[in-house]
Amino acid sequence: MPLVLATQAPGEPEIFASVQGEGPSAGSPCTFVRLSRCNLACVWCDTAYTWHFAGDDRPHRSGETFARKANQLTLDEADVAARIAGLGQDRLIVTGGEPLLQASALSRMLERLACLLPNLTVEVETNGTTTAPPALDARIDQYNVSPKLAHSGNDPAAAILPDRMAAYAAEPRAFFKFVCASPADVDEAAALVRRFGIPPARVFLMPEGTASETLRAREEWLVPLCLEHGFRLSDRLHIHLFGDTRGT
Repeated sequence: MPLVLATQAPGEPEIFASVQGEGPSAGSPCTFVRLSRCNLACVWCDTAYTWHFAGDDRPHRSGETFARKANQLTLDEADVAARIAGLGQDRLIVTGGEPLLQASALSRMLERLACLLPNLTVEVETNGTTTAPPALDARIDQYNVSPKLAHSGNDPAAAILPDRMAAYAAEPRAFFKFVCASPADVDEAAALVRRFGIPPARVFLMPEGTASETLRAREEWLVPLCLEHGFRLSDRLHIHLFGDTRGT
């Protein structure tokens, strides 16, 4: 069965080696694989090419839509596993889009990959509205959960699912990353942390933005709010290092 991936360029899957730019593993050498498709639509999404295809009328602030053929690629699970193994890193970040929409194929790919890289650490980045079935869950070492706040433009009823939030809050492998564009977003995140009993030590606040100047400006007011709530700060290292580009 195939996996549906995003592309770095037409016909080239977005599978690459870099350092993790966000969250608890920031700075760690790793391989990224970016899957295509998402069940949510954030107006500020910086990977809209994974879901905002021509004909999709969900809003995005850029107004740009993408040709599906140039931005989406289907590959056999064995091919994906071989490409990841060929990059030789011992940490894998599965991102998207929403990777858990392809849970079955992802599980089979990771099973193949475990034979090639038996000491691999696997992180999955998710918006927190989906769940991994047992076969996939057993192969995941860390969940990077990024619940979408009101400023994302998503319907809260679709973006914040109480049963899923509670399950991730109770999961010690899960770290939460809240994207913040204003101090009001921190208030909303803090309310969710209290509501679901998320340990503050597993909570990161990350500035929304795709330019270093924007990130730095927002970090100036995020730092004191992290101190106030006992949350951790996540920068976006890849933006500072490479800019807002694919495959980095």
